[in-house]
Amino acid sequence: MNPMKFGKILIVDDNEDILMASRLLLKQYARLVHTEKDPQLLPALLKNESYDLILLDMNFTKDVTSGSEGFHWLSKILEIDPSAVVILVTAYGDVEMAVRAIKAGATDFVLKPWQNEKLLATLSAAMNLRQSYLEVDKLRSQQKLLSADLDLPFHDMIGVCPAMQQVFTTIQKVAATDANVLMLGSNGTGKELVARALHRNSLRRNEVFISVDMGALTETLFEAELFGHKKGAFTDAREDRAGRFEIASGGTLFLDEIGNLSMALQGKLLRVLEERQVYRLGTNSPRPIDIRLICATNLPIYELVEQNEFRQDLLYRINTVEIKLPLLKDRQEDIPLLVEHFLANFSKRYKKPVQKISSAAFQKLQSYRWPGNIRELQHVIERAVIMSDSQLLQPGDFLFPEARSEKGLVFDGYHLDDIQKTVIRKILTQCGGNISKAAQELGLTRTSLYRRMEKYGR
Repeated sequence: MNPMKFGKILIVDDNEDILMASRLLLKQYARLVHTEKDPQLLPALLKNESYDLILLDMNFTKDVTSGSEGFHWLSKILEIDPSAVVILVTAYGDVEMAVRAIKAGATDFVLKPWQNEKLLATLSAAMNLRQSYLEVDKLRSQQKLLSADLDLPFHDMIGVCPAMQQVFTTIQKVAATDANVLMLGSNGTGKELVARALHRNSLRRNEVFISVDMGALTETLFEAELFGHKKGAFTDAREDRAGRFEIASGGTLFLDEIGNLSMALQGKLLRVLEERQVYRLGTNSPRPIDIRLICATNLPIYELVEQNEFRQDLLYRINTVEIKLPLLKDRQEDIPLLVEHFLANFSKRYKKPVQKISSAAFQKLQSYRWPGNIRELQHVIERAVIMSDSQLLQPGDFLFPEARSEKGLVFDGYHLDDIQKTVIRKILTQCGGNISKAAQELGLTRTSLYRRMEKYGR
């Protein structure tokens, strides 16, 4: 029998001699053994700890033979934790009661007085079942998240320019390690593609890759989404749920737009990264995690540190290695390769006859500044393929937003995004590109202005 084979065990019995004897026997095989005389405390115990096995007596104060209390508390335990593994114990059992116990959700049925070897064999079988439950729960959570990844548009990175060759070299050097990686780059430059490439070339390639958009998490959802929650921890917590850290354990966790986190949330994230464990909302019991961490941001992270808007200790924690992704306008030699790649993909997807792009159309694409980077190029090619019935795309098949005048506040319409974009450009010009001064003029924080600049491709 291997030490610590049974994980965490809870024994509930009103007989102190039984509690002492079972504790002495099981403490050499379990990581933790808790004993309790009063079953009324079960809800509190299960809230603060997650037990692998529960030994539950069937008779307490009401009577000594019917087992009604045991069935009552079995029901309560399974209501709190549907995956709990409960073994009922009684001195007054028969075949009928054993069958009833299994039907009620018990894993097994043990008679007092027990033989130690037989009890250990029963616990061993129950522990195997518990491990199966945990694995199924983890796989179910992973599948929900992974199903959204099945139709991702790109699976290969393309680039021959020096800047991209440097990115590829860094990936080759870093991927096989567990070093934390921070990617810096504007929206649409392919940060998640790099994260996936790091994962595919790592020692964790056969484990899960989980991506989280930190900019989309509200303050109230942050802990529940990342750390998980217990049933009843808040109004809509209708079941136990593993957080992204738990689901990613053993694999890679990609935190995109990490620069958008508030200082308070940065502190909570730092604690988890330092302790390598999470606490689900509604519990006080830690759950160990084993992840490879990759982060990304489109904000000037070092300026945010200087402005006390991003924690320096968190930056040190996440940027063991940095990867900087170039703008598409600085990758002129890559544009033809990317265009051919997208053209082939979308022609096949939409069953269109488009096969080539004219040289004049290529010239138009290469002269554009691409504020949306690769993502914008993808959308432009996709639209052109959808709208064209020809085999050859011409310059007129590619439509770009018209440039705005920066000499005055001239609006082509009343769309709020267009108005904001025009105003920001005007103020930045007036302030000579001084971000702090422009933010003050606009009544924004520097972080908020940076976000809008990235959004509008300034």
